[in-house]
Amino acid sequence: MGEDVSTMSSILGDTYRGELDRETTWRSRLDQTTTWSVTIMAAILTWAFSSPDNPHYIILIGVLAVTMFLFIEARRYRDYDVYRSRVRLLQENLLANALDPTTSTEHEDWRTELSEDYRTPTLKISRLEALSNRLRRIYLSLLTLLVFAWVFRITAFVSAEQWLETAAIANVPGSVTVTALALFYVGTLLVAFWPRDREAMGEFHEGEPGEWKD
Repeated sequence: MGEDVSTMSSILGDTYRGELDRETTWRSRLDQTTTWSVTIMAAILTWAFSSPDNPHYIILIGVLAVTMFLFIEARRYRDYDVYRSRVRLLQENLLANALDPTTSTEHEDWRTELSEDYRTPTLKISRLEALSNRLRRIYLSLLTLLVFAWVFRITAFVSAEQWLETAAIANVPGSVTVTALALFYVGTLLVAFWPRDREAMGEFHEGEPGEWKD
């Protein structure tokens, strides 16, 4: 019996370290996507404002590029959440209970849940929730900066009466360009802040800093 307990403890310990390593790896992949987004955005803004002759629509290309990275990061976030969920399941039910055996486990059938997830791995959150999370955390700020930069770019070098003409792209009227960008931005706001039940597991709970020391 003691040997079985020792073997199981060793297996769970190795499992926890393995899942933690996977979580850390996917966390770094999220950071890489963000770094590329910021780098490309900085390069585009620098070039767009370096001369009045440079076309304003390069900033809109930056919006498309950052949006592409948003979708890539949302996909990676869904994979990251799989391993984070497993780590949190072990922390809540194994480590927390080992530190304080007087409290009950968060999930009575946590071993069964973890076993089923190993047999049939599944994504835990929807693509929409992943997009919403990455927008609120990072990408909404980046896209907002690009949108305001574009508005400033089409108004900074012309008179107040000409800005709508300046917003035109080839044969596309400025009014169409402005409307399309406005609809896109409103759409990102809806995705980011539309009320929905949170499915992601393991994120920080609200609380006063230092409260755990009391």
